[in-house]
Amino acid sequence: MRFRILSLSLICIFASCCAVGQPSNPPQKPDQICAACVRADLGFLASDELHGRGSGTRDEHLAALYAASLFQSFGLEAAGENGSYIQRAPLPSPLPERLANHLKQNEFDQNQRTDTWNALAILRGSDPEAAKQVILLTAHLDHLGLGKPYNGDNIYNGADDDASGTTAVLELARALSKGSRPRRSILFVLFGSEELGGYGNQYFLDHPPVPLTQIVTNLEFEMIGRPDSALPAKTLWLTGYERSNLGPTLAKHGAAISADPHPDQHFFQRSDNFALAKRGIVAQTVSSFGLHPQYHHPDDDLAHIDFDFLIHSISSMIEPVRWLATTDWRPEWNPNGKP
Repeated sequence: MRFRILSLSLICIFASCCAVGQPSNPPQKPDQICAACVRADLGFLASDELHGRGSGTRDEHLAALYAASLFQSFGLEAAGENGSYIQRAPLPSPLPERLANHLKQNEFDQNQRTDTWNALAILRGSDPEAAKQVILLTAHLDHLGLGKPYNGDNIYNGADDDASGTTAVLELARALSKGSRPRRSILFVLFGSEELGGYGNQYFLDHPPVPLTQIVTNLEFEMIGRPDSALPAKTLWLTGYERSNLGPTLAKHGAAISADPHPDQHFFQRSDNFALAKRGIVAQTVSSFGLHPQYHHPDDDLAHIDFDFLIHSISSMIEPVRWLATTDWRPEWNPNGKP
């Protein structure tokens, strides 16, 4: 199969077309999520045309460029290298066998990929001193790409994992960039190659756009496209809830989050937040993954996304994050909570 080369403008046009046929939405208040935009973001990221956004592939790169174009359109400051919204991260050499096989299966243009890509932007705080303190909001861009067929489908779309979390970061960036700026800065980062080794995350930690000591806390968004039946309706959970005072404090300020109901799954250690937590940053993941059977299967697709739940979930985090970026309060690890 030959891939057509898409310009960044065509990516944006395609994404806009994903919203065609959706019900029209009334004008949004500055603190509201654009429901049509949520559908467009997820519709593009989880489309068959991106072939599952395999780690380190051209399609992952296109997803990063799409995110970068949105960050720029929101008026956010570039936080990548050389004044860009992209951070290019080299993959290890020689490639680990699993990653090499993945890239071979996911590149029909036969070009050996040597990099992964992060997309990142910053909303600079309004207070000169407080702006040195950074709230980090993250998700991962990639999924599993093309793989073993199930029921004739070999595209692992990754709609919930983690196009839903990527969409959350994009739409929080859209909402928080409107109106008056918070006192603290907010850094929005979408990592590449989480699924096959966390290579984008590791490069970010080694080449941070701000000193790591300035990051107050990290909220990762991972798999929030469907409700978890183990929780009350319209509720999210936070990995490692008992490890710090972050979750309970955000809950007091309106976040519909609770403790992870699946402690046996060790989700705190299974997302990009963990690498930051090991550096001392209070870093935890917002999720609603209810162990659904579509996890890491080709049918993790748009048909299984609960858009009403997703839109509500993203909306519910706006004010808690805004408060976090406005207050002087800093989260802390509880005794024995720091990994």
